[in-house]
Amino acid sequence: MKAILKRLMKLTGGAAALAASTGAVLAESGIKPWQLGLQASDTEVMDSIHAFNNLTLVIVTVITLFVLALLVIVMVRFNSKANPVPSRTSHNTTIEVIWTVVPILILVVIAIPSFRLLFKQLDIPAYDMTVKVTGYQWYWGYEYTDEGMEDVSFDSLLLDDDERQEVAEARGVDISQLPRLLAVDYDMVVPVDKTVRVQVTAADVLHSFAMPAFGVKVDAVPGRLNETWFRARTTGVYYGQCSELCGKDHAYMPIAVRVVTQEQYDAWVEAAKDDIDEANEQLMAEIDAERKSASADAGTADMTVAAR
Repeated sequence: MKAILKRLMKLTGGAAALAASTGAVLAESGIKPWQLGLQASDTEVMDSIHAFNNLTLVIVTVITLFVLALLVIVMVRFNSKANPVPSRTSHNTTIEVIWTVVPILILVVIAIPSFRLLFKQLDIPAYDMTVKVTGYQWYWGYEYTDEGMEDVSFDSLLLDDDERQEVAEARGVDISQLPRLLAVDYDMVVPVDKTVRVQVTAADVLHSFAMPAFGVKVDAVPGRLNETWFRARTTGVYYGQCSELCGKDHAYMPIAVRVVTQEQYDAWVEAAKDDIDEANEQLMAEIDAERKSASADAGTADMTVAAR
């Protein structure tokens, strides 16, 4: 019995450690287990979406509480016992003016930041690079279309559980670094603090390219080229998903955008022109070395503080 309990405790502890590790990886991308609300923002557009969401939440909450208070007042003061002789008032000009003007003012208050946000999303600023994204049933294709980068293109497919294990071993990382149903074989790689124009289309049916942490969501329509943009502030891997029902495997075509330093990106592009696999291996090696160096520096700093 004791042996069984110990084994259960080990399994539970292992599951908890895995969940914590996975949660840490997702948290770096603005995602948390059992998350409520929007993902953490990493772009100016998403900052505005957060602000607009908070504004509308306050307005809706106030209206809901006001209506609830009116309902309670009506039920208490105007029920048959408290008010046996009901009023025969046909209308009240003041009240009618108020309930016409106030909703108009509320809509104006909502409309101004809404139009401002819409303009910010649709007005593409001067951009540093362009990536063309094509939705397929059921994966994504990426093409780097700028001059000198025409040879860089690849398809990005979901990693199943076996493939996740293989890729994790090949990269020398824990499998928790590759979130289930989100990790892909080839990430879209972009530099940090650069404006990226994204051209989106589809080859078969409707898809939708959505990256919540960047405030990006644009339809992929066959025969049409839509555009959006983002400027990521922080390095890391960010995850999104197709957001337009596109067939039986709609739930299995995630989007992964890896944001790296300009130096890492330049090296990746040069290598990707000849061999995308070799480019990704070099990039992952650089990121791993950087992570280990940062961990070593942090450990040295902790030891210095403890010694003091």
